[in-house]
Amino acid sequence: MDTVFALATAQGRAGVSVVRLSGPDAFTIALSLIGSLPPVREAATRILRDADGEILDRALVLCFAAPRSFTGEDVVEFHLHGSVSIVQAMLSSLGKQDGARLAEPGEFTRRALENGKLDLSQVEGLADLIDAETEAQRKQALRVFSGDFGARVEGWRSRLIRCAALIEATIDFADEEVPEDVSGEVLDLLSAVQDELTQEIAGTFVAERIRSGFEVAIVGPPNVGKSTLLNRLAGREAAITSEIAGTTRDVIEVSMDLKGLPVTFLDTAGLRESADEIESIGITRGLDRAAAADLRVFLSRPDEKLLINPGPTDITLRPKSDLEEDVVGGISGKTGYGVSTLVNRVHGILQKRASGIGLATRERHRVAMQTASDILGQARLVIKQGPASYDIAAEELRSAIRALETVVGRIDVESLLDEIFSSFCLGK
Repeated sequence: MDTVFALATAQGRAGVSVVRLSGPDAFTIALSLIGSLPPVREAATRILRDADGEILDRALVLCFAAPRSFTGEDVVEFHLHGSVSIVQAMLSSLGKQDGARLAEPGEFTRRALENGKLDLSQVEGLADLIDAETEAQRKQALRVFSGDFGARVEGWRSRLIRCAALIEATIDFADEEVPEDVSGEVLDLLSAVQDELTQEIAGTFVAERIRSGFEVAIVGPPNVGKSTLLNRLAGREAAITSEIAGTTRDVIEVSMDLKGLPVTFLDTAGLRESADEIESIGITRGLDRAAAADLRVFLSRPDEKLLINPGPTDITLRPKSDLEEDVVGGISGKTGYGVSTLVNRVHGILQKRASGIGLATRERHRVAMQTASDILGQARLVIKQGPASYDIAAEELRSAIRALETVVGRIDVESLLDEIFSSFCLGK
C-alpha cells in the first residue's frame, strides 16, 4: 500500500496542528525530514527540514510501529505550530517524497478496518463521535466506538456457530448412534439469541433519535403564540411573529442541546380549515410532521377543537397566559412564564425514552438483526420437525450468521465502504 499523509486536525490557524503519516515507508520518509527518529511511542522535538535543507518548523514527533498504531501500519505524527503556512509547507514537502501521497477522505480509518484494528460498527461509531454535538450523542458514539456493539454481535455469532456445529454433527453421524438429542440445547440457544436481538432491535429506534435528534412539534390553532414560544426556546428570532393569523405557512425547525439531548423543535402552521391554497399546504405539512414527531406540545384552550388529537404522552398547555391571571398549566412565550417548566417536562419525557437505548445505531444494523431474527424463527420451526429436516436448519443458521456478520463488516459490505468513508474528513 502507498504511504499516505494528511492534516489530522482542523483547517486554519491553531495552537497546534497535527500531520499524520501512515504506511510502509512512513519511518523512511520521516527520517529524511528530521534526521533521526525518536524511540517508538516516545515523543521528542525535532527540526523539520525540506529537501533543500531549509527549516520548516521545530515540532514534536511521535512514532508508532506496526501493528500497534491506529491504522495497524507504521505511523508518524508531526505536532506542528498551528500556522497555516507551516502546515502547507509541511504537506508540500511530504508530497515531494517518493512513495507518499495525500490521503483520501477516511483513508486512515479505512486502513484501520482493513488491518483488523476496527470493525465496521466501530468505524460508524467513530464517525458519530466526530459529529457528536450533545452529551447523549457523545456517550452513545463512544459505546459503539469502544467495541461494545461488535462484542455483542460476536457473542450472538459464536452461539449460532455452536448451534450449527451441533446440528451438522447430527447430520454427519446420521447413520451412526448419536449419544444424545441436541435439539433441546440448540432451541434454548436460539431462543436466547432471538430474545436478545428483539431487545436490541427495539433500542435502535431510540438510538437513531439520539444520533439525528428528537423532534418536538409545537401545534395549535392560528395566533396562539407558537412562533413566539419557538423564538423564546431558541433565544433568537427564528420565526416571524405577527398578530395576523396564518403567518406561519411552513414548518420552521430549530435544533438545540436540551440538557444533553439533541432536540429539534418544530413550529407548525396554525391548525384550522382554510380556503387559502398555500396555507392549506402548510397546514398539511404541519400535520404530517406533527404526526411523525416524537412529542407534541399543544397550545390550545379547553374548548378548542384541533385537526389532530393529543396522545397520552403529549403536553397540552394554555397559551398566552400573560393575558390572564392565575392560569393553571399556562405558558407565555412573550414573558417566558412556564417555559422552564415546559423544558423540564420535555426533557423528562425524552430522557425516559432514551433510557431504552440500544447499542445499534443505524438502519442497516436494524435490518441485519431483523433478518437474522426472522431466520432464527424459521430455523426453530424446522428443528422441531426432527432430524430429517436438520440439513435445512443448518443452512438457515448459516444464513443468520451471515446476516450478523454484515453488521461488523466481515462479509458483503464492499458497497457500503465508499459511502461510509466519504463522510470522514481528510485526516481521519
